[in-house]
Amino acid sequence: MATTLDTRHAPAEEDLTVVPVRHYGRWVAALAAVLALAGLVGSLATNANLRWDIIGDYLFAGLIFDGLVTTLWLTVAAMALGLTLGTVIAVMRLSSNPVLYGLSSLFVWAFRGTPLLVQIIFWGYAGALYKNVLIGIPFTDITFFQADTNSLLTPAVAALLALGLNEAAYASEIVRAGIQSVDSGQAEAAHSLGMRPALTMRRIVLPQAMRVIIPPMGNETINMLKMTALVSVIAAHDLMSNIQEVYAQNYQVIPMLVVASLWYLALVSLLSVPQAWLERRYGRGTAHGGRVSPLRRMFTGFTRATAPTTGKEEGR
Repeated sequence: MATTLDTRHAPAEEDLTVVPVRHYGRWVAALAAVLALAGLVGSLATNANLRWDIIGDYLFAGLIFDGLVTTLWLTVAAMALGLTLGTVIAVMRLSSNPVLYGLSSLFVWAFRGTPLLVQIIFWGYAGALYKNVLIGIPFTDITFFQADTNSLLTPAVAALLALGLNEAAYASEIVRAGIQSVDSGQAEAAHSLGMRPALTMRRIVLPQAMRVIIPPMGNETINMLKMTALVSVIAAHDLMSNIQEVYAQNYQVIPMLVVASLWYLALVSLLSVPQAWLERRYGRGTAHGGRVSPLRRMFTGFTRATAPTTGKEEGR
């Protein structure tokens, strides 16, 4: 026997009132966090020991800009050296040749296994180990090039070598992970079309691996910008080196460190913009390719939370 559903007493869709779930705990925690931040900012702003007048005098000083120039070119040059050499090392580690694999593994083991500060000091004082740099045929007296180590390895060159070679060890692992994330069938299909291995790597594998390589490499670039502060131990005249020279004379350590922190924060914020753009570009066609930025998502969520809600709008 067929039965029919009695809808005479069912409420109409337009009569439904949708009440959103109230998250009172979240708002209490957010209010507490805002109050704590406001208290911290107010404490710093009114602290006479911070000496905001000194911060204002040195924030745009010529000595600071000179250090910024050195910091920026060290970051760019070290990342270029590290990424180029790291790509070569990553390909060597994926090679079936045991000699290439062994040499690349030894390089990664040595430069990733020792602290960056130790490497910077080592390159800065390499003249104590070798007084001259010689290029020639080993175990013979034939020499093609000879130069004094201290004149050749200036503090800037030593800093570049230390930062670049250390970054190459980490970049090689990032590139290797990106290459291995690409399905092997892509390379096999390219080889079946007659493409050489080098061309396959350049045209097929690496463009697809960029989706995995870009996010950690962007973090490495930001980390490199901050790691340039370590070269102050060999007086490479970067931002931190010049800051140390100033507070060694006026003894205003905290205000000068605030100046350095403000500039590092500004530069990191600028570097985050191209990183986000590259992630969106190479992430197209993936599940997270069209991901909205956290600030825009937060603004959208706040707008929805404060906008009036009716049952008719929710029912659509």
